[in-house]
Amino acid sequence: MKNQVSRWGLMLAVLLAFTSGTSAHADAARRRNEVVEVVQKVSPAVVFIGTESEEESPFRGRRSMMEEFFGAPQQRQQKQGLGSGVIVDPSGIIITNEHVIGGASAIHVVLADGRELEAEVIGSDATNDLAVLKVNSKQPLPAAKLGTTSDLMIGETVIAIGSPLGLSKTVTSGVVSATGRTLKADGKSYDDFIQTDAAINPGNSGGPLLNVDGDVIGINTAIIASAQGIGFAIPADKVRRIVDELTRFGKVRPSWVGIEVQQLSPRLARQLGWDRTYGVLVSDVEPGSPAEQAGVRRGDVLAEMGGSRISDAEDYVSRARGYPARAAFPLVLFREGGQRTLQVTPVEFPPQLVEALGWNRLGLRVKPTRGAMVIQEVRPGSAAAKIGLDRGDLILRVNNQPVAEPTAFQEALLSARGTRSVLLLVRRGRYHYNIPLPF
Repeated sequence: MKNQVSRWGLMLAVLLAFTSGTSAHADAARRRNEVVEVVQKVSPAVVFIGTESEEESPFRGRRSMMEEFFGAPQQRQQKQGLGSGVIVDPSGIIITNEHVIGGASAIHVVLADGRELEAEVIGSDATNDLAVLKVNSKQPLPAAKLGTTSDLMIGETVIAIGSPLGLSKTVTSGVVSATGRTLKADGKSYDDFIQTDAAINPGNSGGPLLNVDGDVIGINTAIIASAQGIGFAIPADKVRRIVDELTRFGKVRPSWVGIEVQQLSPRLARQLGWDRTYGVLVSDVEPGSPAEQAGVRRGDVLAEMGGSRISDAEDYVSRARGYPARAAFPLVLFREGGQRTLQVTPVEFPPQLVEALGWNRLGLRVKPTRGAMVIQEVRPGSAAAKIGLDRGDLILRVNNQPVAEPTAFQEALLSARGTRSVLLLVRRGRYHYNIPLPF
């Protein structure tokens, strides 16, 4: 009888264990939602990025007379940074933000399986805040699919994965709050963002924003420290254009549309019959430009670009830079009481126009000499002439970028398009001057 009771007890224990296990599996299956599935599918492709860089520490303490004359010796200190990234190709191609890796002397990528690999920069672009890295692995790496934002819906569920504040493999979720956002931070204009209420903090930068299919619809970026409950991501369609340029050429080649715009005041808008609070006025269309060929005319009101509204002139210039050569975009304009849509295809900036930028906007002609650009001619009546620049003065930097050769000087001018001024570091004799000039 005792043995029989023991057998029944053993059978009951086995039955309870089986029932408990079955119940746990059933509960897990019931709780498994679309967010869980996306995280399990894509998180192996999300990486942690650590960077090292050297920066000059300010001189502290009282300086000697010699140090006052010659300048204090600069001490260098190590600075570390962190961010996120996403693998988009099994060969080891990673997308992240430019501000995550900008200025780094060493970049370390930690994979989801714990391996740490050194990364090289394939290309980066500060204007669009995107960078492409490459790591070498003996085996193919898990990769996420870069999706599209052309069908993005306000209110749809999105998931962010990254390393906010260094906390790797952090998952947040929310909805798409808005699209086409233009922001201004740290003196720069950032355009065409996806806005989400999924938490995005420092360290999330460079990680993926995902839809419920597990497609990467944006690259998260933390650009506004005070933005609590509001996150932003660069849309996938823009990411694809920029990454293609960076992968093929190592940089985003300057493109040319041929449109000059100006702010649209309420009074001017009323005179033109434009009753909206957004848009810019076309003040000039360059002959032979892609804009002229597409049918844009002086006096048109540009309302939308690439499917979202144009808020002001700075917004237009910033967004135009997000379209490399041969990347066509739709342009909605208002003319003579009606709206029409044109397709504009930028081309590479013509070299002869690059040379004209320095003369027409700065009033300077220059040539290379001993690691700088020497002024050959100053246009009478120009801003450069009024401020006192003269032949023989040396331009060492433009907007803090070294200009030791004509290509660097031209690229610096191209990057300054759409800004109100440029800062020149000029040497005359043994003295250096920082000189702002209207542009």
